[in-house]
Amino acid sequence: MKHLLIITCLLLIPYLGISQTVEQINKPTVAELDQITPFSDGLAAVRKGDQWGFIDEEGQLVIGFRNDLVWNKNPQTDNPGVEGIGYPQFKNGRCVVREVKEDGIARYGFIDKKGNMAIPAEFLNVSPFSEGHAVGIYESKSLRGKNTFQLKIYDYDFTEVVVNEVGEMIWPIQERQNIVMSGKLYKLPELQAKMISDHLLAVKDKANKWKIVKPKF
Repeated sequence: MKHLLIITCLLLIPYLGISQTVEQINKPTVAELDQITPFSDGLAAVRKGDQWGFIDEEGQLVIGFRNDLVWNKNPQTDNPGVEGIGYPQFKNGRCVVREVKEDGIARYGFIDKKGNMAIPAEFLNVSPFSEGHAVGIYESKSLRGKNTFQLKIYDYDFTEVVVNEVGEMIWPIQERQNIVMSGKLYKLPELQAKMISDHLLAVKDKANKWKIVKPKF
């Protein structure tokens, strides 16, 4: 009886002075999308071509389409870093973005739910946030001098660290070696640590075995 009443009301709409078509009553809030992802943190990523934006739970586009959000057509699902990200997603109010610097090498950071930069893109690789923390490879450099062609020569240090939601590096995990900072030779360094709870880390050792570490933060 309830279903019959609903159908009757729909049939009466034209006679009540409402002459909208089915297309008109289903007017989209956002259209011409190539992909729509599940909601996370109250937002869902939507793709148009190679650009992504975010809609809220009312279907409104609250972060416009942009090309710096990290995603992979064929993500490495067991990879904790950027290569494992299938589509942009907010976790703990943060979403990974990519910025290519002057040397042609990408660094990664995070935006907030308003689309503003929350954590600067200064990591060579990062994990999405989980339980309020992310893991990243931080690069620091100091000027050594110039070569015979007057090109600047830098010394680099790399540290895998735990980062909190405001971008503070709150725990050093390990020093990283053998990262070549040359555009032609550069290869994205893999993360060798991942958060497995809000107070436990899994860290890969030199023998390629995992160990459990309990950081103090």
